[in-house]
Amino acid sequence: MTTARSAGSRFPRIRPFRSWTLRSRVVLVVVAMLAVLGAVIGTVSVFALQNYLMQRLDGQLTSALERGQHAADRIYGDQPTGPDVIGIVQTPGQQTGTFGVIRSGDMLLYPVILSERPQSTSPDQPVAPQRVPIATTALLGLPSDGHPRTIDLGPSLGSYRIAAAELSNGDSVIIGLPLSDVNATVAQLTLVIILVTLAGLVFAFLLASVVVRLAMRPLERVASTAEQVSSLPLDRGDVALSVRVPEEDTDPHTEVGKVGSALNRMLGHVASALTARQASEQKVRQFVADASHELRTPLASIRGYAELTRRAPHELPPDVTHSLGRIESEATRMTSLVEDLLLLARLDEGRELDRDPVDLSLLLVDALSDAHAAGPDHEWTLELPDEPVEVVGDAPRLHQVLMNLLANARVHTPEGTRVTAGLRVDAEAQRAVITVADDGPGIPEHLQSTLFERFARGDGSRNRATGSTGLGLAIVDAVVQAHGGDVAVSSEPGNTVFTVSLPLLPVAAGTAAETLPGVGSEPDLREAPRIP
Repeated sequence: MTTARSAGSRFPRIRPFRSWTLRSRVVLVVVAMLAVLGAVIGTVSVFALQNYLMQRLDGQLTSALERGQHAADRIYGDQPTGPDVIGIVQTPGQQTGTFGVIRSGDMLLYPVILSERPQSTSPDQPVAPQRVPIATTALLGLPSDGHPRTIDLGPSLGSYRIAAAELSNGDSVIIGLPLSDVNATVAQLTLVIILVTLAGLVFAFLLASVVVRLAMRPLERVASTAEQVSSLPLDRGDVALSVRVPEEDTDPHTEVGKVGSALNRMLGHVASALTARQASEQKVRQFVADASHELRTPLASIRGYAELTRRAPHELPPDVTHSLGRIESEATRMTSLVEDLLLLARLDEGRELDRDPVDLSLLLVDALSDAHAAGPDHEWTLELPDEPVEVVGDAPRLHQVLMNLLANARVHTPEGTRVTAGLRVDAEAQRAVITVADDGPGIPEHLQSTLFERFARGDGSRNRATGSTGLGLAIVDAVVQAHGGDVAVSSEPGNTVFTVSLPLLPVAAGTAAETLPGVGSEPDLREAPRIP
């Protein structure tokens, strides 16, 4: 049994008219207007011709009726109707196909029709009438007022314009002329109008398509300019917004020109704003870099003097020893924050990272071992492929990415949470995929969109007992993007997964199993160990 959903999926969905392109809508409207106009003109023409032909035929019928009436009165006078009415239709002036009959009371006597003239007959020789059967009784009730009416005389005769006139003896003579010529002329005109209208619509469609296409080219160039601007990376860096609408498409006297001119003015304002924004951001980055660099020396001095004082040979009071330990701990934490800010400032400036072959499998083993040492209360699991997975990049920075992701899972989940670090190869996309998953409480949905922003923090649903700078995931995002990769997160209670995708090493991109010189000599750590 086919459901409505499956049946509907087999047929293409017809898009609504408002979703059509402007070109298609204009062409359709033009063709539709011409079709309506052609139909109106054709209908009026057909009815006008039919009315003209009917009036002319009615005039001929009136003359034929008068001739038939005079002939019948001359033949019969005031005597009873004779046995034949041939003389009525043979009256000079009657045209071929004239129908005649005498109505006497409720009887129709001797209906005849003037036959077609044979080719061998001389034009001066009279044509003999032919007796015909009548398959209708409508003639019995026809008023004798001489007014023409259309009556069907049966399949052998067809439709006729019929009129009746009263004779001097009380009977009525009925004369009719065939409508076949009128109907044939009207049908021929109708066919001609239909064919000409269809040909005109096809020609109009082709002409309108060409004209509209030519008229839409300036608008297409304006749209192309907008598309070029939309593909530029305007969110960061120094943007050279030099794309503009061509000058020939900025004529203010045309509609498209007004759009093009307005777009150019808008692009000029955007370029000025982006230049000012870049200058401001550059100052902020330079300040952060300089401040971070300058803070490293006094922080190192604070840590050094605190440690030196704490290790002095003379005994210090317990509260002083505790205070020195806190000073040293906070100095260490501030040093870490300064290092993170300095790294982000350098990445923002676009400084090149090292580009060396890196074995992600070994990095992941080392990072997970460090994470296990820092969080023994968590359950750590490692999933690696059987062969090395190599990328081109900066090994220390990539190691920092892994450490930050594992530290994020450790810090923001309760004890006993299972954290799984995995590595696989996407052969179709030629990328290495790193995943860090945990079965913790998850990340609120409203925080996931801002998770990789700087100084972003979770709310109370994630454990923050150890505290954090809010720069860990921002560093992950910056380093991964600097390597030409991307990072994403999906989270729900019991399943949070961070996914990092990096381009494979070109040598290993085809097989993902080849090793670089020197890598094969490393110990095999690629089994999937479960670290308790």
